[in-house]
Amino acid sequence: MGRGLMKLPGIRPVLALASALVLLQAMTIMMQAKWLAQAITALFEGSSVTEQYPVLLLFLAAFAARYALSFWLQLVTSRYAERTGTDLRRQMVEQWFRLGPRYAKTEGTGHLVTLAREGTAQYKTYLELFIPRMLGMGFTPIVILLYVFKLDLMSGVILMLTLPILIVFMILIGLAAQRKIDGQFRSYKALANHFVDTLRGLETLKTLGQSKTHEGSILRVSQRYRKATMSTLRMAFLSSFALDFFTMLSVASVAVGLGLRLTEGHMLLGPALTVLILAPEYFLPVRMLGADYHATLDGKEAGAAINQMIERGKAAERKQKEAYANVVVHADTTKDETGYTSLLSSGKRKASSSTIRVVLNDKMTAGHLDPDPASITPDLVPSSSSVTSWNENSRLALTDVQVRHDDEGPYSLKDVTFQITGLGKIGIIGASGAGKSTLIDVLAGFQLPTSGQVLANGQPVTQDMLESWRRQTAAIPQHPYIFSGSLADNVRFYMPEASDAEVAKAVSAAGLTKLLTSLSGGLHEPIGAGGRQLSGGQEQRVALARALLSQRNILLLDEPTAHLDVETEYELKQTMLPLFDGKLVFLATHRLHWMPHMDRIIVMDGGTVAETGTHQELLARQGVYYQMIQAQMEAI
Repeated sequence: MGRGLMKLPGIRPVLALASALVLLQAMTIMMQAKWLAQAITALFEGSSVTEQYPVLLLFLAAFAARYALSFWLQLVTSRYAERTGTDLRRQMVEQWFRLGPRYAKTEGTGHLVTLAREGTAQYKTYLELFIPRMLGMGFTPIVILLYVFKLDLMSGVILMLTLPILIVFMILIGLAAQRKIDGQFRSYKALANHFVDTLRGLETLKTLGQSKTHEGSILRVSQRYRKATMSTLRMAFLSSFALDFFTMLSVASVAVGLGLRLTEGHMLLGPALTVLILAPEYFLPVRMLGADYHATLDGKEAGAAINQMIERGKAAERKQKEAYANVVVHADTTKDETGYTSLLSSGKRKASSSTIRVVLNDKMTAGHLDPDPASITPDLVPSSSSVTSWNENSRLALTDVQVRHDDEGPYSLKDVTFQITGLGKIGIIGASGAGKSTLIDVLAGFQLPTSGQVLANGQPVTQDMLESWRRQTAAIPQHPYIFSGSLADNVRFYMPEASDAEVAKAVSAAGLTKLLTSLSGGLHEPIGAGGRQLSGGQEQRVALARALLSQRNILLLDEPTAHLDVETEYELKQTMLPLFDGKLVFLATHRLHWMPHMDRIIVMDGGTVAETGTHQELLARQGVYYQMIQAQMEAI
């Protein structure tokens, strides 16, 4: 039994009911054998068939009851498996949204899609088959063995000695099969990721003339998966053969012993027939468990992978809640003389010397460095389950935010503290690895800070508020995903209920009018896989149309033009900049030509905020930003 099986929600009542059904089924098996043997014995002794009708009817009733109980047991476990698998898929998808795009990139899109579609289905099959087989093996042989001991001591001893040998052999083969299925699952994961990545990059491969060359790579990955699958099947067939072989020998040993004692007159025909009928039933649960174990190993592995992912998300949530609790407890002890709570009140909590604290005023044009750290942190108010809609008077504050992906690894963000008020365009600039993408993930709620807080309008953006916060943000990644569907369906990503007129307006605003006129089906023309292929610039415009249609006031852009050529990027920039008006926009990029258009610039260096200000202010300061400008000019 899997160690995590008893931890499943609602498993104990199901196991209790299933155990009762299995015990009743074992009783019907014994009654079935008893009445069948009684009828055959009577017929052998010369009784007529008519006289045995009552006994045969009892046998048929026991037979019908046995399979009625089996159907009931299967119905109980299948319903529980369906409910558990559906709930597991829901938890898994929720964790994807909590862990964000970084996790999807690490795990591989193909692997995650495979887990959501086939993995949960396999796990349902595993629960549906394994629970009744496990209980059947635990109860049925014991009940039958006790009854056999009552009828014939020697047959009971033979059955008692042979079953442990069969179980030990099954365990040994099971361990070997486990190693095989682990290798198969790794190969399947690699194949799924490789297949999805290949489909997404097929157009690029064809453009570069490398599609034929890539066939060899696909063939190698497929062959590895084929070999792993065939090796697992060989082990499964060997296991089934071994189980049948040892079962046959055990039943034959019982039959030979019964036959010898019958011929010598040491045993009656009725008990001998009953024991002989029960002997295969005694081994049947073990055989069925062994056969279904190999058939459901992939489901067990998929369930373990899904549960591991969910546990990682829950562990991150617990760590985040502990961090928030510690900060709030500290804040409660540091109230200033006005009675307001400040997380950064002077004398109680000192900031790192490398931390830059900035206030951006409502107009987002005349921001300044605030010498008083306490003045930039919003006063804490009681947390609720929602964040009010972002507007020109809203405040967003990061206080000593640190992000560490591994317990022993380096910090991706360290002591990041700043506050933003109102609307405007915020540029996040820095070299590769400076922490830009991690900061965007934190702002989007995809990455939980290891320590520190994110506050919106004075309220910590906790797990309970993440959904409300995300409904106000729209993300435009470096490589937006184009789903296999119509142009309208892709644009409706954030608002499935939007009308065609609203979609058309967003498409026009994003500069996709030319593309729309070239599509014979208009908004309903299929794009993406199996449809019209889009260029990189067109994909970005689709992502922009999604954000515009959502009417969300916070836009998060992570290197949106990094993979585009200069001409396409310049054209896209002319479309995007006017659409940023009236919104709070965070643009993370290493392309410096965007920065003069920003109302405020945050310069990241080594995971910390190195400096902030407008383009002109940072040039005059001649700090990190000025050095980046100089380095780029020299490169040109």
